[in-house]
Amino acid sequence: MPSLISIAAPQVDEFITSPKKLKAAAIRHSRNSRLWRRIQSTTLWLFLIVSFTLLTMIKSVVIWHPGNLLKNPCQTVRTIYGIHRRLITENLNLDPASHRRPQQQLPLMILPLKPHELPKNLSDSEREFWKQPNDLGYRPCLEISKEYAQASSAIIRQRRKYLMVVVNGGLNQQRNQIVDAVLIARILEAALVIPVLQVNQIWGDESEFSEIFDVEHFKRILRDDIRIVSSLPSTHVVARPAVESNMPLHASPDWIKSHYTRKLRRDGVLLLRGMDSRLSHDLPSDLQKLKCKAAFHALRFAPSLQALGEKLARRMWEEGPFVALHLRLEKDVWVRTGCLPGLSAELDEEIRIARIKSPQLLTSRSNMTFEERRKQGLCPLTAHEIARTLRALGANSRTRVFWAGGEAFGGSKSLEPLRAEFPLLYDKFSIAEPWEMEPFREKASSLAAIDYIITLNSDVFIPSHGGNMGHALRGHRAYVGHRKYITPQKRDLIQLFLNSSSMREEEINDEIKRLHSEANGRPQLRMEKPTRDVLGYPVPECMCRSSRTWHAVV
Repeated sequence: MPSLISIAAPQVDEFITSPKKLKAAAIRHSRNSRLWRRIQSTTLWLFLIVSFTLLTMIKSVVIWHPGNLLKNPCQTVRTIYGIHRRLITENLNLDPASHRRPQQQLPLMILPLKPHELPKNLSDSEREFWKQPNDLGYRPCLEISKEYAQASSAIIRQRRKYLMVVVNGGLNQQRNQIVDAVLIARILEAALVIPVLQVNQIWGDESEFSEIFDVEHFKRILRDDIRIVSSLPSTHVVARPAVESNMPLHASPDWIKSHYTRKLRRDGVLLLRGMDSRLSHDLPSDLQKLKCKAAFHALRFAPSLQALGEKLARRMWEEGPFVALHLRLEKDVWVRTGCLPGLSAELDEEIRIARIKSPQLLTSRSNMTFEERRKQGLCPLTAHEIARTLRALGANSRTRVFWAGGEAFGGSKSLEPLRAEFPLLYDKFSIAEPWEMEPFREKASSLAAIDYIITLNSDVFIPSHGGNMGHALRGHRAYVGHRKYITPQKRDLIQLFLNSSSMREEEINDEIKRLHSEANGRPQLRMEKPTRDVLGYPVPECMCRSSRTWHAVV
């Protein structure tokens, strides 16, 4: 039997004596050498980049939290890991759970600070108060249909039709109308001119769009859906554009097309006024997603406002968990709701006189008395009623409370019941330096924007009355992870307070807890009630179940 060597020898000789095979081997060797050197070089550069990044993050931790590195090294490591993980997931848009690219990249969104972890020394009542609702895994998802995407290319290219809008009211009322304007522009396949903010009659705020919102961000986020311009082109400037101010309530996309398309094609410009709460809430899925995109992604506040709001929010957050209240105690709120503050006979009479002078301000049900309105839950909760509710739900004198809202009618007297129960009571002016608030002191919309940013970052939020801000925060807090939102059950609360004289304190507390056991910001389907707006209830059109994590790294 021949040996392996004897069999292989002729093959080796042939290989050595063949110039072609020798040349091929030399080429392969050269390629392998270059590939190996390239791998080595790439590996070295990756090592240097990762090392530099880690050193930079460690340096930032040492600079901003010099005590943490030695006091709590484990937390420092977790912080560095979190920053590294966020860099990967945000910059590469990877799903940290599956390490796969999602089907569609979500537009940029400013995330609030994450809710605090609960300390171990809390009572059961306190723990229940701060506990976040189960979000059931719902996360933002705005995947559009193929038909919507195909239609977009023609819509954003067209240069013949322009929609102008004038929006009125307070900040959050204006936000709703701006979002509706985006949808109407899409429905009419028109370019949207940056909306005009009408001077607020109550507060006299003359701010322009660019003073409240980030114009370039607004354009950039929506550039794949509609074309947005800062002003009309010279070819479309007309003395009197077609003005429409009679849009009915719950106007459908079909109604908008049938009533406005012909005028828009004829004149090239359409001006809309009086748009508040006019667009239907029952919209096709793609338009619902556009609505969420416009409200939660595109309408970012102007850089100066956003920076100050985030700075003040972090000051509150760094001291521990806090609850935010939206108190509706302003004079105009008492006048419009037909209610009385109950602070004194003189102040109640002042509200009655103001209502007689301006009867058009009364929003609805003018035939009802104040007592009837209060029993029906149509009046804002007073500071005393809010304090009583907070205490029953588990808050105590150590609870830090931030209150948002305008100047309370009656001054500090109207807040005394709340401050007596919760001495750690703050507003935007008390947590800011005087010079920080000076540029915005006389601008109601800017102050409301700062309130909005701080309350969005709170662990718990409670509005004392319905309204545009409470509605906006309900949806926004849901969209960023279903942060706790307690909806006061006002009708039942008032009945309880009126009939509680014979009840023990524990019985009252138990009943208040029972009333609010489900009103905690948990996921709720918009379709459960046909009148619900997707901006208040973004599930399921704008949110779906996913493993993606949206909390910011602190």
